[in-house]
Amino acid sequence: MRPFYRLAPQIVVERAFYALFPLWRRWFLAQPFPGCNVVQAIMGYATEPFDAADRVGALKVVDCPNSHPTSYYGYWQRECDLWNPGENVPIPRWMFARMNRELERADVILCPSTFVRDSMVSNGLPESKCFINPFGVNTSIFKPRDSTPQAPRFITVGTICLRKGYQYLFRAFEQVKLVYPKAELICVGSYKSDFAKERPRWEGTFTHIPHIGHQALSQLLATCTAFVFPSCEEGFARVIPEAMATGLPIIATHESGATTLVKDGVEGYIVQRTPKEIAAAMIRVAEDPQRNLQMGEAAYRKGAVKNTWQDYGDRLLAEYARRIFPPGQTPKPAIAR
Repeated sequence: MRPFYRLAPQIVVERAFYALFPLWRRWFLAQPFPGCNVVQAIMGYATEPFDAADRVGALKVVDCPNSHPTSYYGYWQRECDLWNPGENVPIPRWMFARMNRELERADVILCPSTFVRDSMVSNGLPESKCFINPFGVNTSIFKPRDSTPQAPRFITVGTICLRKGYQYLFRAFEQVKLVYPKAELICVGSYKSDFAKERPRWEGTFTHIPHIGHQALSQLLATCTAFVFPSCEEGFARVIPEAMATGLPIIATHESGATTLVKDGVEGYIVQRTPKEIAAAMIRVAEDPQRNLQMGEAAYRKGAVKNTWQDYGDRLLAEYARRIFPPGQTPKPAIAR
């Protein structure tokens, strides 16, 4: 997709990407396969790597950036049906079919969140296959803030679309403004086509930043009151641990993956996808600056301490070693790089 990102509308990018999928498959099959004992591939792209893994007897690992395909499709299509009737999930059904088959074949299902694990189990996959490993954070870039802003300032990062729950967030912020007229909502990300019917109503009611680099994002996060992310379906939003490393309380849904690191009332608030509940949590974190800082400090300890990308890689290698080698013969894994 990358060459198309800035050159064409998002819907064109997606259609072009899936139309060119056979070229990727042909390229992959032409590559020499290295000797290995673990093959890890992203869900939807694991069929051909797993065929090679079967030939050499390697551990087959499917890396899941989203929940189980049935849940992934269902959660997203539900929002389309409610807020933009006639809109369909822009991922072809044959890709979801590939995902289902790969999950059945996998020895290990790499889950970035408890939500992803729960979705796998509820769709009939054994919990013993699942390994929860939350995404890490680059702590050389994302560092703790030292104060809260005078006027409430909320931030969210991600494509502005129905799947990520912006239709609920914007209605919640409308309620927050009744209590804090000077409150600001910053949304970092571009629009997705499924938000077409909602977009005209909300444009101009928030600060919109379509694109931003990591260094600038770190500086922006440090000026905010809290990070808000009421996603309807997610694997685990990478920006959640980034916001936690910046010392922000988190307001998010279970379906965002946040419950992997955030305990309700400690590092932030876990909310249902209703404007009323989201707004109430936003008001709570804004009305007590001292409590806000305490929650932010707890978020930093949980999201950043012992959760760098180095820690992520080390946890992964340790789990692979545990599954490959017999009990009592598990070697100390190499350092992930």
